[in-house]
Amino acid sequence: MRLNTCLAIAVALSAAPALADPPHRPKQLVLISFDGAHDNRLWERSLALGKRTGAKFTYFLSCTYLINPADRMNYRAPHHAAGKSATGWALTVPEIQARLGHIWQAHLDGHDIGSHACGHFDGKDWTRADWSAEFDAFDDALLNAWARNGVKDKEPEGWADFVRTDITGFRAPYLSASPGLAPALSDHGFRFDASLVSKGPAEPEREGRLMRFALPRIPEGPEGRLIIGMDYNLYVRHSGGLNSPRRAKQFEARTLAAFRNAFETQYQGKRIPLQLGFHFVEMNGGAYWDALETFLGETCSRKDVACVSYTQAMEMRGMVGASGL
Repeated sequence: MRLNTCLAIAVALSAAPALADPPHRPKQLVLISFDGAHDNRLWERSLALGKRTGAKFTYFLSCTYLINPADRMNYRAPHHAAGKSATGWALTVPEIQARLGHIWQAHLDGHDIGSHACGHFDGKDWTRADWSAEFDAFDDALLNAWARNGVKDKEPEGWADFVRTDITGFRAPYLSASPGLAPALSDHGFRFDASLVSKGPAEPEREGRLMRFALPRIPEGPEGRLIIGMDYNLYVRHSGGLNSPRRAKQFEARTLAAFRNAFETQYQGKRIPLQLGFHFVEMNGGAYWDALETFLGETCSRKDVACVSYTQAMEMRGMVGASGL
């Protein structure tokens, strides 16, 4: 009887419908980017942060920081006089030489190098040809940076290929674009644009061969008002755009709380990639960089989380390959 009972149970179990596998959830992606990418000390700090946390960053580089001060008149932005830049220039040749080394090291470490154009001008009225001219100036500055700054003999093997084929992302200064931007980006072989802004975390959108990413608005502060997830916007909200280092810890705490909340909302929910933007400037006593370091230190090692570059995000989400990107 006991044997027959066991056989009956086994038959019943084999005939029962199989339990469905739990739905697959993608990893929660965290994308951190830096605009400008000039201060060599912050290059060192960010590269060390990447090694410590395993995060891969995207650096949107402004090319004026690689132009020898003696050569500045060779750059002319669309609709501006020669030698003009909205955010300044490199100050010395040794400074540029050090920056070139950091850019190459970032590339070797697996980070993205993207374009932030050159003179950081507002391109809201620029035509396709205007953007194209600015991209040409960027390429020229990078391709010739080692030679024009007296270290041609130290140019890494593969630098030219890196400039021509690996710089495939763009973010517009001021996050300001025009109808001519996307066609010009496609003309120049860019694969993604990170110049958009969305109400909250949003999946990237395809526009032809171009993937377009949006920095999200995230809740921040006691009232949870939405703000673009970028250090400069936090700086303006917190202190009116005036440096207030004495309140750094207060601003750091608010920022960290906002980052944690935005992350947990996605991690526990739809797992839309979370994008946060920074500059190579320590505003309000470094509050935002300090919050970033804490946030990445506690986040990147969590289960089902990947702190990745934009290129890696596209690869992980299947946005590269069959699409022709």
